[in-house]
Amino acid sequence: MTTTAAATVQPAPTAPTTPVPVIRADKVSLVRDGNVLLDSVSLTVRSGEHWALLGANGAGKSTLLGLLGAVTHPTRGSVEVLGRTLGRVDLRELRTLLGHVDPRHPLRSPLTVNQVVLTGLTNSVEPLPRWSPGAEQRERAERLLKMLGMGSRTQSRWPALSQGERGRTLIARALMPQPRLLLLDEPATGLDLAAREQLLESLDALREEHPELATVLVTHHLEELPASTTHAMLLRGGRCMARGPADQVLTTDQVSDCFGHPVRITRADGRWTARAQRAARR
Repeated sequence: MTTTAAATVQPAPTAPTTPVPVIRADKVSLVRDGNVLLDSVSLTVRSGEHWALLGANGAGKSTLLGLLGAVTHPTRGSVEVLGRTLGRVDLRELRTLLGHVDPRHPLRSPLTVNQVVLTGLTNSVEPLPRWSPGAEQRERAERLLKMLGMGSRTQSRWPALSQGERGRTLIARALMPQPRLLLLDEPATGLDLAAREQLLESLDALREEHPELATVLVTHHLEELPASTTHAMLLRGGRCMARGPADQVLTTDQVSDCFGHPVRITRADGRWTARAQRAARR
């Protein structure tokens, strides 16, 4: 009797997975008081991607960020955030799933840093009188503050913080509900050199520790982009001039066209620099 060896069944190769879109804006336009603020802009942001929106004043950066953050609706086109289409979902519920950081946050009362971060769980500007965070939530707040370089300032009062410290505290606050998307509206505005570098190092650390997190950051200046930036969009007059992987978008020619001024773009140690092109002297 002949014995036949059983054939070894090889598992089918696993198809590479495509990161899940957390944002999909399709040909969105926004018209307000007869002014076109955005004109047919499309953008898809996937899990783990870190986008920068760049352009001069009035280019439409913060307007687009407002659409992505479910703050406003488009006049035309559609916006999907975390699989939910604006206009078909309760915006208040959707906003609780996002982290939106604005350095002009309206906090005024003398809360401690730790208290400010914990208000991210209730989406309030004051601790709710009948709500108390659990031990796990307090530990999470401490971990976030430590990661963002604020571990030694947890009991400091909000009015005593520098603008850079406030910015990092607000990022920790936005991360408390464990959002899949973090929106940053000019987080380095008004910071001195040291504070800016501390902020950018914190963002790089955050992105490394939370690889599934997607971020969109608005800025006017390439020097304010973290080294971990993966993608970029250039906006001018409400229109998209270019979008895609950062190294393909942030080129001398495209940035010069976007800002209407000749600049030279360089990148070293992962960071971008823009310098004006000087006309050759005769």
